[in-house]
Amino acid sequence: MAAGSTAVSQEIRQEVERLRTELALHNHRYYVLDEPLISDAEYDQLFRRLVDLEAAYPALHDPASPTQKVGAPPLTAFAQVRHSVPMLSLANVVSRDEMQEFHQRVQRGLETTQDIEYVAEPKIDGVAVELVYENGKLAVGSTRGDGVTGEDVTANLRTVRSIPLTLRSHPVHPVPEWLEIRGEVFLPEKDFHSLNDTRAKAGEPHFANPRNATAGSLKQLDSSITAQRRLYFFCYGLGRLEGQIPTSHQEFVYMLQGCSILTQPCPAPIRSHQEFVRALRVWGLEPVPQGCVCPTVEDVLDILDDLEAQRDSLDYDTDGVVVKVNSFALQAQLGQTSRSPRWATAYKFSAIQATTRILNIVPQVGRTGTLTPVATLDPVHIGGVTVKSASLHNMDEIERKGIRIGDTVIVERAGDVIPYVVKTIPEKRTGQERSFTMPTACPVCGAQVAREEGEAAYRCTGLTCPAQLKESLTFFAARGSMDIDGLGEKIIDQLVDKDLVRDPGDLYLLTAEQLAALDRLGEKSAHNLTDALERSKTTTLPRLIAALGIRHVGEATARQLAEYLGDLDRIMQAEEEALQDVPDIGPEVARSLAAFFGQERNRAVVKKLLDTGVNFPRLEVKPAGSLHGQTFVLTGTLASLTRPEAKQRLEALGAKVTSSVSKKTDYVVAGIDPGSKRDKAEKLGVPILSEAELLEKLSGQ
Repeated sequence: MAAGSTAVSQEIRQEVERLRTELALHNHRYYVLDEPLISDAEYDQLFRRLVDLEAAYPALHDPASPTQKVGAPPLTAFAQVRHSVPMLSLANVVSRDEMQEFHQRVQRGLETTQDIEYVAEPKIDGVAVELVYENGKLAVGSTRGDGVTGEDVTANLRTVRSIPLTLRSHPVHPVPEWLEIRGEVFLPEKDFHSLNDTRAKAGEPHFANPRNATAGSLKQLDSSITAQRRLYFFCYGLGRLEGQIPTSHQEFVYMLQGCSILTQPCPAPIRSHQEFVRALRVWGLEPVPQGCVCPTVEDVLDILDDLEAQRDSLDYDTDGVVVKVNSFALQAQLGQTSRSPRWATAYKFSAIQATTRILNIVPQVGRTGTLTPVATLDPVHIGGVTVKSASLHNMDEIERKGIRIGDTVIVERAGDVIPYVVKTIPEKRTGQERSFTMPTACPVCGAQVAREEGEAAYRCTGLTCPAQLKESLTFFAARGSMDIDGLGEKIIDQLVDKDLVRDPGDLYLLTAEQLAALDRLGEKSAHNLTDALERSKTTTLPRLIAALGIRHVGEATARQLAEYLGDLDRIMQAEEEALQDVPDIGPEVARSLAAFFGQERNRAVVKKLLDTGVNFPRLEVKPAGSLHGQTFVLTGTLASLTRPEAKQRLEALGAKVTSSVSKKTDYVVAGIDPGSKRDKAEKLGVPILSEAELLEKLSGQ
């Protein structure tokens, strides 16, 4: 039975209606609201299914079908612009075989078996617009709209720096009286990320991708906002061209986007897309970069692979390659359908986005103790890989995007980047979704999870946490810590993997026999390592404290703790407020110390280290001087001592010396040419000491 006479079942009719309704909704969300509900790949899949059904059942043809239209009706917030030549969409192919089929259709349409010369160029994933130039001056700029009528966004397009307001003329390619240029406006990757950072700081929602940001920028009612977005423009085609161009009267054919033909005199005939690109550059317009002429379809196939390989290194989003017949005359011969030209197609790259569902959110503990929430996904195929999980980065990101367990989300995977959730689709919620909260105990070791004020990260405070053990041991053994010669990362990996070491204290329980059994570590090396472990037991209190890897506690802070508290037990038992009395230790460091030593697991490790023989000389506690707790700022030149000497003497008396003046500063010492710090002190009402008054304070103690 012929396709035209195929009976249409009720089931097929219902599927076609469902597809049309669904595609109309997605067109509205994508083109009008700039809030897509599904990924481009899923839209293409729905669209191709509808095309196939309408081709198989001609009785279902409907001129109002989404397959017969381009885009969506123009927004009423802008004046409408009718395109003199419709802005057509492109059919697409998704495989090399389908590209070969496109080539064969072109050959049939031209009734030839000869090679066809094509042009291939990246398909920019931005917003299609048309620029109309009258006598070389930009008159109107509009969006694609529904392909026939678009929105007048001239004021916004005038702010795009790569769009010239006046074209350059040239004897070879004089500027026509009327010129319509089609192209793509986009936001470069670096500017997209910068824009999202700015919006985040202002408490505004992120744009899901550069295309959404571009569309939102072009449809601003205030063009000054558009001007701040750093949009860019590439040309890809010609609309209508009119006007007598003086000099030569050679006749040639302009093929206009597959829709009309005009005969005009011109000194340099533009007979092909390649020649049109040359004219664009002369006029001051920038064509799509990296386009190239392909003499055969085999050359096209090679270019597809090359451009897809470069995809992640480009500073603009590209979702495929546009392939078009180079000759305008052949384009005119092939013609077009109501939706797309027969002489061009878009080869679509593997999808980088897909829609799926979050089954669960699980916090994973990294090597530095940071808890990263990871979404467990309903498996989805993206870019040739089955994706089962995606990073949610941190709790702030979850709250900003409104992510819940059970949500339908758009996931993106680009190159080697870990897949991540771009946005949720709240419209698909069922009411069964659940909010996620970060645990208070580490899911690996059970230690307390802490979030420091002003930071997005939650961290495990457990010294023995297996998830961060290798990193902790490497730091513990380093030269600036316990200085265990020969204990490198490869040996530490084996010790942890073989369950020989579960915390730093276990290092001192290792035997030469256990070490000799490790890969690439003979008997002699094993004895050398046990000797190094034994030597490292004799250390100093500051080095031991620093080796524990407490957040924000380095060698200098460890030295201050040791000098002012003297005893390890006193340091471990000190309350947060008491720790802030130590010079150079503020609230953040004090919090970190109190949280670390407040964990029984961490105190047990310290006890094990001492029990295995780690030792250090006891330090005498520095007596608190009369300047204890006071903050000084030194400015200008001192006559009787250098500023480092003054700082040393002040700190010896318990004072804290800082470099900037604030309300918490107790005294500013002003020498010769004190500068702005004295002015700020006067403004804040901070007492100002002369050099003589400073010496009096120092000598009187």
